Amino acid sequence: MRDAFEVRTYDGAARIGELRVPRADVTVETPALMPVVNPHVQTIEPARLESAFGAEIMITNSYILHGSDDLREDALEQGLHELLGFSGAIVTDSGSFQLAEYGEIDVTTTEILEFQREIGSDIGTPVDIPTPPDVGREQAERELDTTQERLETAESVETGEMLVNAPIQGSTYRDLRTEAAEHAYGTGLDVFPIGAVVPLLNSYRYADISEIVDAVKRGLGGDAPVHLFGAGHPMMFALAVAMGCDLFDSAAYALYARDERYLTVRGTEHLEELEYFPCECPVCSEHTPEELREMDDDRAERLLAEHNLHVSFGEMRRVKQAIRRGDLFELVETRARNHPTMLDGYRALLDDADRLEASDPATKDAFFHVSTESARRPEVRRHHRRLERFDLDGEILLASDRDALDRSFDERWSVTPPFGPYPPALAEAYPLTAEVPERFERQAYAAAGEGIRRLVEANPGATFTVALWDWPEDVLAALPDGVERADGFRA
Repeated sequence: MRDAFEVRTYDGAARIGELRVPRADVTVETPALMPVVNPHVQTIEPARLESAFGAEIMITNSYILHGSDDLREDALEQGLHELLGFSGAIVTDSGSFQLAEYGEIDVTTTEILEFQREIGSDIGTPVDIPTPPDVGREQAERELDTTQERLETAESVETGEMLVNAPIQGSTYRDLRTEAAEHAYGTGLDVFPIGAVVPLLNSYRYADISEIVDAVKRGLGGDAPVHLFGAGHPMMFALAVAMGCDLFDSAAYALYARDERYLTVRGTEHLEELEYFPCECPVCSEHTPEELREMDDDRAERLLAEHNLHVSFGEMRRVKQAIRRGDLFELVETRARNHPTMLDGYRALLDDADRLEASDPATKDAFFHVSTESARRPEVRRHHRRLERFDLDGEILLASDRDALDRSFDERWSVTPPFGPYPPALAEAYPLTAEVPERFERQAYAAAGEGIRRLVEANPGATFTVALWDWPEDVLAALPDGVERADGFRA
């Protein structure tokens, strides 16, 4: 049912979209957070997830229900929505997590998909093989072959209006992830979870996750909704959405609360170490850390879980608003400063700026240069490519101050880091209206120098003079041969 997903707004590879879930007769706005609900232990009831937190979609485990003497018959008789008290879309996992944990499970892809259909799941999942990071290539290839066979089996199962996940495996091999994505996209299944990344998330290997997501996205079409399995901590939502992910499942809100851990967009705090709550949610506004520590365990756990949900859903709303404004990259740069490995993840994302630029809007409200990484954003890459389209001749002045020299020139162009040169007519066009600091880092000058190089090499019949005061000498020295320096020396 490949027409189930439609993108409304892009910002780089991030997007706001609509996932139509026909069986539930709902449309879920993405990016979306899917709280994980254990059918046996409900820290927060699904009805409250919907009414108090605005959850449009949730995820539970059909394998647990399938093997439960207490719940199996109720699920079959009542259906998931009635059993759980949730009117939004319900996704069911298949038991692959248990397979990864315990080595085997006692259901097949056909059996579990038929069971998911029978209990009223809206998005079902076949039994894939979650291959851990860093395994040998032979194992990764062997297990990927099995997963792909099971996706083909899933295609043959009669699922009615139930959408079906097509999990994408391949361990930490980028070529296998791309191959897996191409195969999954070719099956005609509906939603594309990136599997077996939880060990990377747990060890803060965000650069590896960025590379895996990039590899997967290169194998999928733009109409493919992507679920980053296990990515439930709010500190990395902005980065993961910027990578191009649309759906996130979170068990963290409950698991962390059970361990008296308190989620923030900067990381995780332990309740015992807090004197004040750095949050404005209802839980934090009405209670102190000391009060929670003195409560009975069940009540404190529930309140911590509610806080964790408030901060998680709040961050997802913040991410969506940033996409709407076109300034998600500024939010990502802010979040990336919260942990060194988050910064690694953002830098790895910018290594693939060509993919980001392909879907990035040509016009936005503003560009804020706020960090070293701003010089590598897709808007800078696009401006550099556009410089190669100009056809110039005569004598051209490239200057940080257009009145820098009294000599006459055929054209005078401005130069602003990190973009480089541009004609005066574009001075009020995005992104050249950027808000930039007075003191640039070397990387911004180097990026502007790359823009000069592209313009000069695209116009061999013109002569260029640069008047760039206070630029780093090594950046000026790297300009193309033949570019004259205003101080009378050659670059």
